[in-house]
Amino acid sequence: MNPRRAAARGSREGGVRPQSARPPLVALLIVAAALASACGFHLQGRVPLPDPVRTPYLEAPDRQSEFVQSLRRALLSNGARLAREKDQASAVVSIVRDSVTRRVLSVSGTNQPNQYEVTYTIGFVVTAGSRELLAPQEISATRSYSFDERLLLAKGHEEDILREDMARDLADMVMRRLASL
Repeated sequence: MNPRRAAARGSREGGVRPQSARPPLVALLIVAAALASACGFHLQGRVPLPDPVRTPYLEAPDRQSEFVQSLRRALLSNGARLAREKDQASAVVSIVRDSVTRRVLSVSGTNQPNQYEVTYTIGFVVTAGSRELLAPQEISATRSYSFDERLLLAKGHEEDILREDMARDLADMVMRRLASL
């Protein structure tokens, strides 16, 4: 008898068909999740913090700067509990520099600025008691934007948005360095 006819007859007569050799979808998803977690994959913006920086104290000359606020939000969203007092902290993240500079990149024929470059620079050090966990470091982010004095209000707003974006980028860089401790 032909094998196809036998299989068709078996299915009509209530027989059991052999299951395909393809693994179930659930098993594939479990394997994919295990592989993704094994390679160090984390959701964007989430960095697991090591024990020395789980309860940090954030020390900064200007606690309302865009960078300090971005770093504070990043620490909280990654599970840190910010200490209110320095002596209650597991580590102290000291912001020693937080500055924004702007310079003219190009000018028009009438000597009016056409393009600006904005640089956001921060310097920081991480200590735990008398021990230095992360040596003093300085990092910066730079962006440029075109300028038109007829659109003064819009261009001022564009610069503010660039500063906020650079502050978030710098806070993410600091978070990655803290996660490496």
